[in-house]
Amino acid sequence: MARLVPVSDPADPRLADYVRLRDVNLRKSLEAEHGLFVAEGEKVIRRAVGAGHAVRSLLMARRWAEPLSDLLDGLDAPVYIADDATMEDLVGFQVHRGALASLERLPLPTVDALVSGAAGRAAAAAAGPPRRVLVLEDLVDHGNVGAIFRCAAALGVDAVVLSPRCADPLYRRAVKVSMGAVFAIPYARMTDWHGDLGRLRAAGFTLLALTPDQSAVPLEKASLDGRVALLLGSEGGGLSSRWLHEADEAVRIGMSPDAMAAGVDSLNVVAAAAIVCHTLAQG
Repeated sequence: MARLVPVSDPADPRLADYVRLRDVNLRKSLEAEHGLFVAEGEKVIRRAVGAGHAVRSLLMARRWAEPLSDLLDGLDAPVYIADDATMEDLVGFQVHRGALASLERLPLPTVDALVSGAAGRAAAAAAGPPRRVLVLEDLVDHGNVGAIFRCAAALGVDAVVLSPRCADPLYRRAVKVSMGAVFAIPYARMTDWHGDLGRLRAAGFTLLALTPDQSAVPLEKASLDGRVALLLGSEGGGLSSRWLHEADEAVRIGMSPDAMAAGVDSLNVVAAAAIVCHTLAQG
């Protein structure tokens, strides 16, 4: 059973996992060093635990002990109880969702293991090797990455592959925005930006590059037979010229003539991802 431990000092060393949660550089260093991540809110914490992430500790206002009592009964980890002011001083913002958990990261599969179906969640493994995959190149906004994982989970995409410089799906904001979908979609991170697209092609994937270029094939007219990996580029510049060149086909989302006339030739990356995920699921 989890132990309820009252705390009142934001500098208490036992609370080090939760310090300055909005300081991205600090969190990257601390979380990488200790192999941890932080989940916020009851629903997300439950999904993280359900996905097999071991709990290091929890931090919450006392009023959250009862709603989470069934979860706490099954844990052998400290539950730090603090008032709202102490939590805000520690983490750097008001914790509206009331509860935080520090959890252990699981080892990430390689790209080869992911696309072969040898890694991932039990339900995904039972369904066989992935057929519909999103590949994210250098998306650096954690909220965007979390939202794309939520789209992928909701609309039936099988897996996500991240370029080496993509934002961390387990950063607190990404987990929060995804509503825990980062625990439902198997994913892997490339180690070789130059060469790992070739590994997807060797595994039988057709590589489709999403672009606003009007000379590209409309997405709904592209061939979605077999295994398909759809490439999405960074928030500002889109896909790199190298990845556009390496793709088997460039595809675009059709925009209305009125929008084009007004100079609106593309969508933000999350909206584009939602349309892409829906189209892939229909193919």
